[in-house]
Amino acid sequence: MNLAAITHQARTPMCCALDQETLQITLRTGRDADAVELIYADPYEGGIAGGEAAWQGRRAPMSPAFTLEHHQLWTTTLRPPYRRLRYCFAVHQGEECWYYYEDGLRPFLQLDNRVQCFTMPWMNPADCIAPPDWVRHTVWYQIFPDRFCRGGSGRPGALPWRRGPVTNADRFGGDLAGITSKLPYLARLGIGGLYLTPIFASPSIHKYDTADYTRIDPDFGTEADLSRLVRAAHQNGIRVMLDAVFNHCGPGFAPWRDVVEHGPQSPYWKWFFVRQWPFTEGDTRDGRYFSFAFHGGMPKLNTNEPEVQEYFITLCENWVRRYDIDAIRFDVGNEISHAFLRKLRVRLKALKPDLYLLGEIWHDASPWLEGDEYDAVMHYPLQSALRRFFEDDALPAEAFGWDVGQCLAAYPPQVDTAQFTLLDSHDTIRLRTRAASEADFWQQLAALFTLPGSPCIYYGTELEMEGGPDPDCRRCMPWEELDTPAGKASHDALQALIALRRQEPALQGREIAFDPGPGRLVRYRRGNPAEALEICLNAGSQPQPLAPGGEELFCRGWDGGVLAPGGILIRRA
Repeated sequence: MNLAAITHQARTPMCCALDQETLQITLRTGRDADAVELIYADPYEGGIAGGEAAWQGRRAPMSPAFTLEHHQLWTTTLRPPYRRLRYCFAVHQGEECWYYYEDGLRPFLQLDNRVQCFTMPWMNPADCIAPPDWVRHTVWYQIFPDRFCRGGSGRPGALPWRRGPVTNADRFGGDLAGITSKLPYLARLGIGGLYLTPIFASPSIHKYDTADYTRIDPDFGTEADLSRLVRAAHQNGIRVMLDAVFNHCGPGFAPWRDVVEHGPQSPYWKWFFVRQWPFTEGDTRDGRYFSFAFHGGMPKLNTNEPEVQEYFITLCENWVRRYDIDAIRFDVGNEISHAFLRKLRVRLKALKPDLYLLGEIWHDASPWLEGDEYDAVMHYPLQSALRRFFEDDALPAEAFGWDVGQCLAAYPPQVDTAQFTLLDSHDTIRLRTRAASEADFWQQLAALFTLPGSPCIYYGTELEMEGGPDPDCRRCMPWEELDTPAGKASHDALQALIALRRQEPALQGREIAFDPGPGRLVRYRRGNPAEALEICLNAGSQPQPLAPGGEELFCRGWDGGVLAPGGILIRRA
């Protein structure tokens, strides 16, 4: 048996309270293990700590969960009557059995104080991870405001609306009023959540270099325009998420200007990380001050400083009170201090308990997802997993499940259903540009809408909009294409996927089981047996016959018996 592959930690996500009474335990082994048992009891069953009495454990079989490329995950759930647990594992391979404790592996069972067992000391209700339930039912739509729609409330002098490549120097005049005018369109598309990139005062088009966090940028309109947008969105059943740029500010932010002028004498000196004085603003590779990346025009804010924390927490409270927003996305969310995020969460959840707090983190975000900071993050690792599979024809169908399973196993189940899942954004090349074919484009979208999470599409995806890396991914929305046969067909297909995602309970939970077929036939089931759906994606080059099944809900390249290369079939299991 591969003993080195056996791993467990008595903390999330491997020891996770699903609610106040239910505990999920996960063990990772090599793929050579063929059975695992959980051996458990109440920590005080054998007496209080320090006593010499042995304890008698009960046994519960653990079920295979995700099969990874080199590992197998096993899970079980139980309801400890006193909300605490002491436990270890029995790992089997044929006649061989090893017992796994917190302090190591042994070939014999030992339940006394000479070994250190794993412990869940107490399932505190306040520690249960509980993202807002509405998020798992939501399909998001991300908008880069300058390029979506002109409503006429912004400043004059914009460039004519056009198709094709753009730069960050181009201003086209999209604004909040334009977004408001398109809310009925978004509601018909099936959108339930709207994510806007920054809208507060800034000299740039992208607004990630904020000058005034309290004022709507005149390019986009006024505070009244934002109020009207949120109110109209709510009337259309759409929630609104604003972008919070708290890791850094722009060069025009008043506290930064004061530091530039007065140096250590400025009352805002501790708001930033200035390491040389005097200094000139510019590229920060020499360490003169810390900034976002090495961008001298985006000085890094010190979110460890109590005054900075209070300033931005109060700002968010005002956004919630004044505009009744539903969610906040935190830019560069992995560089903001944990202390700040914990304090902010307490304050904002007291104000609006179902407010959705989303972090922009491109890697494993476990330290931020333990229930006291973000509710979820932008799930770029899942995007990478899908890219890796669909862009590498050499990978077998099993690889889809390996990589998706790895992404899902990284977090507690309730976080998985709230994760902001996406295939592209204002920071990445657009899906249609990187997809090898139209079939590949639709297969990835089918995966997005049938995997756990809260899916988001980037504006224009419904029209197969193209765009290269930032800034070219921020092109003008081609509204005229809605009137073409190709545009209408694309729009209607995505509308159907969105409707399926919103209507089927099986797609809104976390239950998933992979059953890959021959070649590169990806196949998995969603939901419990009573409501299960089967998803089949033929990512290979050969047609794949499929056995008869239940009601067909969505398909492309399916003739009733054979799924063509590039084909999609979603049906009741």
